[in-house]
Amino acid sequence: MNLYAIRAIYSYEMARTFRTLMQSIASPVIATSLYFVVFGAAIGSRMTEIDGIPYGAFIIPGLIMLLLLNESISNASFGIYMPRFTGTIYEVLSAPVSPAEMVIGYVGAAATKSVILGLLVLLTARLFVAYEIQHPVFMLGFLVLTAVNFSLFGFIIGIWAEGFEKLQIIPMMIIMPLTFLGGTFYSITMLPPLWQTVTLFNPVVYLISGFRWSFYGTSDVPVGISLVMSLLFLGLCLVVLRWIFKTGYKLKP
Repeated sequence: MNLYAIRAIYSYEMARTFRTLMQSIASPVIATSLYFVVFGAAIGSRMTEIDGIPYGAFIIPGLIMLLLLNESISNASFGIYMPRFTGTIYEVLSAPVSPAEMVIGYVGAAATKSVILGLLVLLTARLFVAYEIQHPVFMLGFLVLTAVNFSLFGFIIGIWAEGFEKLQIIPMMIIMPLTFLGGTFYSITMLPPLWQTVTLFNPVVYLISGFRWSFYGTSDVPVGISLVMSLLFLGLCLVVLRWIFKTGYKLKP
């Protein structure tokens, strides 16, 4: 394992984040804080509890997942797309760097940024609503697992995209709707029986449900199923990446 190569890629990507702190860190945190103001403080004060949890506290795991999914995909897809766009990707591919080392560097940096943002939002939420974390180890583990999963997914999107507009198609047209329909602001048990069944085909439901369990010990689906679904998604992304590097799909002319 070429640790020097991994560190070089990882350091470069992290340095780019710290050069644009307002865009990379401050903007997502401020935007998510507005959700707490509107939904947690304003609307939440007029709503009843959900599963015995105040509404403002109930939406915290969902909002963190909403941020985590979007930022993980965005950071990873942009991180690999820009070298492809400028042509510097060929320097990396011709260097003594294996595909695994390349993925660890880019995906590791994207996941690190997302985890930092998630923890910052978690701390910021304390300013607006009171909450508790019953299973902090599981919460942190699920946070990291989700960030890695969707950073891998974003890495795949960054290789697939042929232009800047394609970088936004899947996050905006697929991931965002699935997140809002995945129980970010409500429990799926509040839906009619038919729609509860339909919602179970939404993979984001399992992410939000498992993450919410780590906070309050309650979830819409068993936490074991949430963990299995996350690991299956991880495996699928790794299989796709293996195929990409084996065939040179959109990486080699």
